[in-house]
Amino acid sequence: MAIGVRQPPACCGDPSAELVPPPAPFVDLPPTVQFAVLVTVGMLSSDRCPPCRASPDVPSGRLRRAGASWPSLRRREAGHGRHRTHGSRKGRTMNRRRFMASTAGTSAAAYASSLPSAAAAQADLNDLASLWDVDRSVANLENAYWGVMPRSVEREYDRQTRFLNRHNVTFVRDGIPGHERTVAMDNVRAEVAALMGVAKEEFTLTRNGTEAMQNLIMQYGALKPGDSVMYADLDYDEMQQAMESLRQYRGVDVIKFAIPEPATTANILEAYQAQLNAAPAGLKLLLVTHLSNRTGIVMPVREIVNMARSRGVDTLVDATQTIGHLDYTLQDLDADYVGFSLHKWLCAPIGTGAIWIRGTKLHRIEPCMGNTMLPAEDTRSRSSVGTVNFAAALTVPKAIEFHRWIGGQRKQRHLQSLRDYWVERVRDIPGMEILTPDDPARHGAVTSFRLPAMKDYVQAQKMSKLLLEKHKILTVARRGIERGSVVRVTPTLYNTRSELDRLVKALRLESRAFG
Repeated sequence: MAIGVRQPPACCGDPSAELVPPPAPFVDLPPTVQFAVLVTVGMLSSDRCPPCRASPDVPSGRLRRAGASWPSLRRREAGHGRHRTHGSRKGRTMNRRRFMASTAGTSAAAYASSLPSAAAAQADLNDLASLWDVDRSVANLENAYWGVMPRSVEREYDRQTRFLNRHNVTFVRDGIPGHERTVAMDNVRAEVAALMGVAKEEFTLTRNGTEAMQNLIMQYGALKPGDSVMYADLDYDEMQQAMESLRQYRGVDVIKFAIPEPATTANILEAYQAQLNAAPAGLKLLLVTHLSNRTGIVMPVREIVNMARSRGVDTLVDATQTIGHLDYTLQDLDADYVGFSLHKWLCAPIGTGAIWIRGTKLHRIEPCMGNTMLPAEDTRSRSSVGTVNFAAALTVPKAIEFHRWIGGQRKQRHLQSLRDYWVERVRDIPGMEILTPDDPARHGAVTSFRLPAMKDYVQAQKMSKLLLEKHKILTVARRGIERGSVVRVTPTLYNTRSELDRLVKALRLESRAFG
């Protein structure tokens, strides 16, 4: 059910008319709540013309003209006479009071009085699944790859795509007054920067987190032959490869070490301190992954950064799995360089990422591929990707709006509760190892498990394949961990507890073969 306002002069029967959606928090509510809100504020009538009633993309009520305020739309539309209702209204029009009584549990009146704030305050997080349009034939518990856009973000992406397809290079060349590319893209930077609590001048956009991190690693110019860099076994594959490539491109030594198990705060900090103490004097750069894509462990980044800084070592943080996932700002990390993926937990369209560089450290990151299109003091010179998916980038503010509507802290706690729900129910399986501790500071939604027979990556893949083919549950096997391969489970906001119950049941059944 899509609620919207058509642009004049087209009527609701004109397929060329563009549907302008109301605020995201409203349109993402379940249809019954939408209906209750509209009835409450007097926006929905039973007067319908056949085209409106026939189209699945048009509300089952008369569309209002553009130009009216939301939610108080004009009762009459200029030049668009009232459609006569086909058939008797009696028996088809629901009594308002009776309907409101039947939907009292939805707090529709509260939504109607102040949609964004009341919805954020009262929405049951367990009902968030209704805000996404996803395939339910498979329980997708592999959401660390990229995030699915909620309906409101998907609609915005469609709108931006239509806009760009229509205006094409006119937009890119700043030929549309009020819709200049330079202004629009700068606004995207500003929105990301505001979310992370820093200045937009320290941000530049990329196509994904991997590109962001590779740029930072490969363009780190404060290295000379004989220096060294350091990373851990739980860092992302492409980031490890980039660090290793510095041997060839910069002539440096590369130090790799393993994160201990169990990965408690004390054990992690002890491991980093030991490695930093043992490192040669020429150690210049330390890679730290905020949340490991292998196990789900959340690193105590700020403490590690402080250790490194006391030795004069710069820190590069891989935050591709945490923006929009954990509730924090860049001041909380206190790092020197950070790479982000915006299409994971922020649920922006695929093809969106960002780089943050501390202003005082910008000179240590070389311009991308010798970029001279922008001044060296402009952070944007550190990324250069040519033509980008502008529609994806321009949709990022809508994704941030949706994230803020839920609330960063509430979102993190709910994601953690999904992890806790299934973990608590499989912990007693013989031989079951959970790779993240219960400490809420050390995990989010992502958590991997290991059974005794899964030390081999082939066996971990076998378990993941069994869960998919037999139980219709999508997970993924991960390797590269010193003590053995794992299967990663990643629920997100659209997953339900019934899907997690399926996982628990499947693991109890199949664990016998991996004991």
